[in-house]
Amino acid sequence: MECAVLVAMAFDRFVAICDPLRYTTILTHSRIMQMGLLMILRTVILIVPLLLLLKPLSFCGANVLSHSYCYHSDVIKLACSDTRANSIYGLIGLILTTGVDTPCIVLSYILIIRSVLSMASPKERHKVFSTCVSHIGAVAIFYIPMISLSLVHRYGRSAPKVVHSMMANIYLLLPPVLNPVIYSVKTKQIRKAILHLLTK
Repeated sequence: MECAVLVAMAFDRFVAICDPLRYTTILTHSRIMQMGLLMILRTVILIVPLLLLLKPLSFCGANVLSHSYCYHSDVIKLACSDTRANSIYGLIGLILTTGVDTPCIVLSYILIIRSVLSMASPKERHKVFSTCVSHIGAVAIFYIPMISLSLVHRYGRSAPKVVHSMMANIYLLLPPVLNPVIYSVKTKQIRKAILHLLTK
């Protein structure tokens, strides 16, 4: 769901910067609602089969997850029965979400940068780039913890359990905590209040 929201935000920035005169005709209220429903539908279609594939698995021994929530690959490791179908579907789900969404976000920013660099005025370039900073920050605070968690999960098997748990909690909590900060820092009044607090 988060990936889909980031793609929608990237598309919004792309339309706002590359075709600002047609922004309201391209992103109408009904089209935004359709995009939202499509995101929810895609998430449900991808998650429900995962849950159904977990149901027939038998679990034996200690059923202790290394994360504070049900991370799919973590749950599969605890199963005693054959988990090939779960692993294959998990990979397909990853390809259909992150594997599609990430190139879309990258492509939108390549087109935005190309459009911005064609602008003659440096002042205009700076103004346009400043509108993208918040979204780039949101993308970074989503993808960096996600990639870090995947790397720890894949290559850090010998790492202490607290490392796995800490990375999982960072991935779960950091984006929703920092997103409001990233978007509010751009607001002049909030920025002044934060600077006032820090300089006391």
